[in-house]
Amino acid sequence: MTTTYRAGVDIGGTFTDIVLLGSDGTVHTKKVSSSVGNYAQAIVDGLAEVFAETGLAGAAIDEIRHGTTVASNAILEHKGARVGLITTKGFRDVLEIRTLRMPRLYDIGWTKPPPLVERYLRKVVDERIDHRGRVERALDPADANRAVDALLAEKVEAIAVCLLNSFANPVHEAMLKEIVAAKAPRLPLSLSFEVLPEIKEYERTSTTVINAYVMPIVATYLRALRKGLDAAGIPARLLLMQSNGGLTTDAAAAERPMNIIESGPAGGVVGAQALARAKALDKIITFDMGGTTAKASMVEQGEVARAQEYAVGAGIMIGSRLLTGAGYTLKVPAIDLAEVGAGGGSHVWIDGGGALQVGPESAGASPGPVCYDQGGSVPTITDANVLLGYINPAHLVGGALKLNAEKTRTVFDGKIARPLGMSVERAAHGAHLIVASNMIRAIKAVSTERGRDPRDFALFAFGGNGPLFAAGMAASLGIGRVVVPPSAGLFSSFGLLYADVEHHYARTFRRLLRQADLGEIAAAWDALARQASDQLAAEGFSGGRARIRRSAALHYKGQSYELTVAVPDGPLDARMVAHLEQAFAEEHERTYGHRAGPDEPVELVAIQLVGAGLRDGAAVPQQSAPRRSTAITAGTRRAYFGDQHGWLDTPVLGRADLAAGRTGPLIVEEYDSTCVVPPGARAECDSAGNIVVTIASP
Repeated sequence: MTTTYRAGVDIGGTFTDIVLLGSDGTVHTKKVSSSVGNYAQAIVDGLAEVFAETGLAGAAIDEIRHGTTVASNAILEHKGARVGLITTKGFRDVLEIRTLRMPRLYDIGWTKPPPLVERYLRKVVDERIDHRGRVERALDPADANRAVDALLAEKVEAIAVCLLNSFANPVHEAMLKEIVAAKAPRLPLSLSFEVLPEIKEYERTSTTVINAYVMPIVATYLRALRKGLDAAGIPARLLLMQSNGGLTTDAAAAERPMNIIESGPAGGVVGAQALARAKALDKIITFDMGGTTAKASMVEQGEVARAQEYAVGAGIMIGSRLLTGAGYTLKVPAIDLAEVGAGGGSHVWIDGGGALQVGPESAGASPGPVCYDQGGSVPTITDANVLLGYINPAHLVGGALKLNAEKTRTVFDGKIARPLGMSVERAAHGAHLIVASNMIRAIKAVSTERGRDPRDFALFAFGGNGPLFAAGMAASLGIGRVVVPPSAGLFSSFGLLYADVEHHYARTFRRLLRQADLGEIAAAWDALARQASDQLAAEGFSGGRARIRRSAALHYKGQSYELTVAVPDGPLDARMVAHLEQAFAEEHERTYGHRAGPDEPVELVAIQLVGAGLRDGAAVPQQSAPRRSTAITAGTRRAYFGDQHGWLDTPVLGRADLAAGRTGPLIVEEYDSTCVVPPGARAECDSAGNIVVTIASP
């Protein structure tokens, strides 16, 4: 029987990671530098290198699963499309007024980010639909044509339409859709009743605009990728990772790119979820540190924590955070991530006050850290870790990337150590501790700020730099166990192979639970279920391969924000209402520290549904040892562990050398990452190939 392959491809700011999983369970991996000018090129070139190494042909690949940051980068760099917005008269400035929330309450110097649509490109139409969907003032076709013509005259590259209460009745938005289709049939169009048929004007407008803003960018990228794959003889189906942790087709991603904004970080969390279930770990915090950013998330009882909205470009990116207002709001389900600008490429610098700082600027893939010897002149965290002895001073990526440690020492000494009046190793260790403290903020954001005690969790570390920092951070947080999966530096690509196709649906449906017509709510959920089933069937998922899950957004009557709880299978009756009220009260107490009394009415805000298409073919092996030589020359290397321990002769091992368990200090070197085990901690390799580090109690 011919072996076929699924490929997981994750593009980071520094490296592009590729994993091939065969139907016979074999695994091939590759790590190449990201091609910043054309991210698709790195994928094609990387796959070509894998083919050259393995003798495989492009036709052997059935499916490519891809996580990308192309959409989020367009927003962060303000390089999206020139968008025009049509909205209801009186709501032209919603994008600037926002929600009046501030991310920093006492910072009078903080300014809002500029809206993605300039004011002169925001046109209004005189129409009005009330919250029940009744037409109070009909849209005049002449008025609608005028607004569309005005935007076309400005040569906009996409149009967003968001009219008041269109979630309750989309008739006016549908009229504008027909007009745009007639006048500019190829112009990308984003309509709020299709994109987000939910209440809340700013969130709906912002999401609709973001979708339009990145549509041309994502469509161009996907076309270039498809063209490159076809030219390379790789006709595989292309699936994109969504922010919510599910996969979607490239056609659906081009229509709704808002769902892949945080595509990049999601794969690793999904993979960690799968391995946590296999190891029966009820509570884990995922920690993913690459070359540019570090991300943290939480998995409880086998379920990934999800946020119903988040902000793009908000500095430390945290979904559902209490202090919001920074960045651009996107109201779509997403894995609840905290993200900080801290990676191996983060610049180390001294501020005007003479204090040592790290990031958020990064050296990226080009020119990269000083030690890459490719033109980088600003010291980075990778340079600091080379100086500390944690990273092999000769090479990275199994020898493919040669390092210049002497140049690193000279630059770090001249720009950091001497201005601070300290030795190179102490300055480098200080930078190491600063970036660790920045990343600890992200871990606290998904644990402590969510009412969870991080000491109850295991820290699941991956990414090229995650295993290097994880043990030290765990000790600071009081976490007793760190798990480092096989191929940790490529783990986000592995996670793509665990994911299922998912489509998320929601509809505003405000009702007090105890007074609601339960039949009406059940019928609305059934309508969403049919929509999901039809979409999945069109993609080849039916019968046992299609799964429907319901959830509900609830709050106490009078509250402005809601929490989401799962709705189990079964009839929507009085018992189900009691179950939902109890589940909501428990989640409210877990999140905010209190719950209301049993007589406080609970209001349904929105019904939600996920349609999942379950993967077929070879399961992901529990022991994903790659077919790549990772032999480590046994020996020792001097490494610096702070003022308490100083320089220590530290054994350098391979993962296989931990079968019997060893006590730190240790350095575990692999093709794609380095794991540092500090003095006093104990590391061993379990039956699934994971490194499990037990942190010594203080």
